[in-house]
Amino acid sequence: QVQLVESGGGLVQGGGSLRLSCAASGRTFSRFAMGWFRQAPGKEREFVAAISYSGGSIRYADSVKGRFTISRDNAKNTVYLQMNSLKPEDTAVYYCAANKVPIITGQWYYWGQGTQVTVSS
Repeated sequence: QVQLVESGGGLVQGGGSLRLSCAASGRTFSRFAMGWFRQAPGKEREFVAAISYSGGSIRYADSVKGRFTISRDNAKNTVYLQMNSLKPEDTAVYYCAANKVPIITGQWYYWGQGTQVTVSS
């Protein structure tokens, strides 16, 4: 099993920045690809970003490209999401997810409890 705990959410003005963290425990973190998703009120959960275990493969949703950066520190068992130039439409609950393999496959097996991000206009 893998346990994921997100932190770093909060209220920020439009144009501001936040950095989310996801701490993993349980099975060997560094062997898993990791991702971030978000779900706004009344909407389905959507993909935000993903990173392979080596960090050599990274993907972003078009809506966040150029504004968000995903990274990981395998020594700390932590994945990060740096969010800059935030917009009100980025308001959502952000979830961390883990795959069971080192590469990004589009499948996610473990989920955190989520952290709220609210961007005011």
